Amino acid sequence: MGAKFKRVLLKLSGEALRGEPPSTEATLQPAVLQSIAAELKEIHELGVELAVVVGGGNMVRGLRAAEAGIDRTTGDYMGMLATLINCLALQEVLERTGLVTRVMSALGAQEVAEPYIRRRGIRHLEKGRVVLLAAGTGNPYFTTDTAAALRAIELKCQVVMKATRVDGVYDADPLKDPNARLFKRLTYVDVLKRDLKVMDTTAVSLCMDNQIPLLVFKLMQAGNMRRAVMGEDVGTLVGNLPAG
Repeated sequence: MGAKFKRVLLKLSGEALRGEPPSTEATLQPAVLQSIAAELKEIHELGVELAVVVGGGNMVRGLRAAEAGIDRTTGDYMGMLATLINCLALQEVLERTGLVTRVMSALGAQEVAEPYIRRRGIRHLEKGRVVLLAAGTGNPYFTTDTAAALRAIELKCQVVMKATRVDGVYDADPLKDPNARLFKRLTYVDVLKRDLKVMDTTAVSLCMDNQIPLLVFKLMQAGNMRRAVMGEDVGTLVGNLPAG
C-alpha cells in the first residue's frame, strides 16, 4: 500500500532537537538529528515529497529575548537565524543518509542557503529533494507555525504534520496534568474556540481557510512519521483528510 500523502510539510520544533528530556548542555543532540533523518529517509523512500520547517526555540525565541531587554523585532530576527542553524545541521545529517536536500531561507544568506522562491521550492520537491525551510516567513511577529502553514499552502502540500513532545492535542498539558484528555479529532473551529495550543491562531486560520489538515503527533516514537504519511490512526487530526 502506498503513502496517503504525496507531498507533506513537516513542522519540527527547535526545542525537540535538544532531546527528551531536554538537554541542559546542548542545543542540538546528534542522536535526535540522526533519528529524524532516518525517519525522513524512510518516508522519502515511499515516494513522499518532503518540505520541512524547523523552529529555533532550542536557541532563542523573540518573546524570551524581549523579556531579557532585547527589542522584540531584533529578538525575532535572532530566532530566524537560529532556525537557519538548525536547518544546516539537519541538512548535514540528512545528506549523510544519501538524501539530496536544499536549504531555502526567507532571509538572505546566499553563502549557505538559497533564497526562498516558491516555484523553485516546488521544482526541488518534484525532483525528489528534501526542502528545508529556514527563517520563518522572514518577518518579525510571525511564528514558525505560521511559516509552516504558509509554506504548505504555497508549495501545495496536502497536510501539515506537526511533530511534538507529546502524542497529540490535549485539553491540558499532559506533561503537567495526568488527567489531561487526548483529542483524536478536532475541527479548526474547535481549536480556535477552545484556545488549544496546537499552533498559533494565525496558522490554524490559514489552514482552515485553505482546507489543509493538521496532524499532530509525537516525534520521538519510532515509526510515527511513517504511520502518519500512510494515513494510519496516529496523533490528533485537525480538519479532514482528503479522500482516497
